[in-house]
This record gives sequence, structure tokens and C-alpha cells, in this order.
Amino acid sequence: MALRTLFLFEDRLPAGSPSVYLPRGDRAVFVRFGSANFVFDTFSQFLWDSSGMTSTDELTIVADEQDVVLWRWELATGQESAEESYLLRSAPGVATELKLSMTCDLDDRYTWLMRLDTVTFPPGGIALTHLHQGPGIRIVRNGEITIETEGTASRYRAGQAWSEKGVLPVYAPTTEDGPTTFVRCFLLPKQNKGASSIRIVNPNDRGRPNTQSYRILSERIMIGTGGSRPAN
Repeated sequence: MALRTLFLFEDRLPAGSPSVYLPRGDRAVFVRFGSANFVFDTFSQFLWDSSGMTSTDELTIVADEQDVVLWRWELATGQESAEESYLLRSAPGVATELKLSMTCDLDDRYTWLMRLDTVTFPPGGIALTHLHQGPGIRIVRNGEITIETEGTASRYRAGQAWSEKGVLPVYAPTTEDGPTTFVRCFLLPKQNKGASSIRIVNPNDRGRPNTQSYRILSERIMIGTGGSRPAN
């Protein structure tokens, strides 16, 4: 087993701010507001509101002509577990806030995948009691969701984040006041690439349709997890 730390940061880049830099590593970025150009070792990609990507390369972020808010997940190695290691470089005027961190216990016999996706519920939608194949951190984009697990229930609204271990059952009702969407970065064995990782716990629920819909924004095999570094 390998213990690693997953961080979620919120980065705020003023309009037209100087380019900022991040080192090579396993990360996912979701554009909460605004737009920016993301420049990698061999290509660049323009992302706008509600789009996202995963990467293992060094990264330069070039803000557009409006303020930008990013949600950024970073997976730390044992030597890089301090949150200060993941602040934006060369970034005067940029504000970074740690939203949440969690320890991930990864079985190093597997090659692991990092997935960034969104999950959207209609008003009053419910995620039936379920498991996933790996851990991750979620954050509410809009609406409200209650997470019931390990005998506790916690409510989350827009901009609030929580972690799930994956192996512990979760039941998740949402508000009836309107639709709810959360953004999720989680870690999965590579066999889950392109496929749902959800497992419904109660036999009587397995024939019931999901109320929620999923959109995979990006996924990528991670570096240093049971194999050589993949090409872009």
C-alpha cells in the first residue's frame, strides 16, 4: 500500500495577471469561473467556465481578460505532502486557498487513473447507497447535497467540499429547491477507464434507475503508479 495526499485548492487569478507555473505531477483542474489557456510540454488547451482537464506535465496557466477561479486537485507523494509545495509559482496577485485534503491509501499493485467528472441531479434526486472503486474529493458547484456515511449526515452547499474513501457506503439525497451539480476528482484502478465505478450496495436498489447523470471531463493514467509515464 502507498499513502498519498490529495489536495483541493481554489485559485483566483485576476484578469490579465502574469502567467503562473506548476511543476510536473498528477493534477486535475476545473474552471469554476472565467477562462484561461493551459500550456503543457507538447500542447496547449484553452478552457472556459465548467470545463476541466487532467495532466501529469509541467503547466503554465495564462489568464484571460477576466477574473478566473479554478478548482485544482493535486496528488502528493510522500516527499511533497506539504500544501505549500502546490501553491502557484511566480504569481503576484493570485490567491490560493486550500479547500480540503485527504489521505489516500492506494494499492500499489494496481496502475491508477485520475478522473475529473461532474455529477448532476434533478431537484430532489438521490444517489442510492453505493460504493466506488477508489477515493476522492468532491465540491458542490450549485445546489445542495447531504452525504450520509459512517453513521453521520453532513450537508454541503455551493463551494463546499467533502472527501469519500470509496470503500465505505454513501447515501446522498439532494435539495428539492433546484438541480444540484458537484465536481469530483477521484482515483481509480485503470480498469475503470471510460466506465462507471459505482456499485449499488442494497440488492433491492440495483434495478432502480439512477436519478443522477455523469459527464467525464478528463481522465489520465497517473505517474508513479504501477507503470511507466504515459504519453499525452
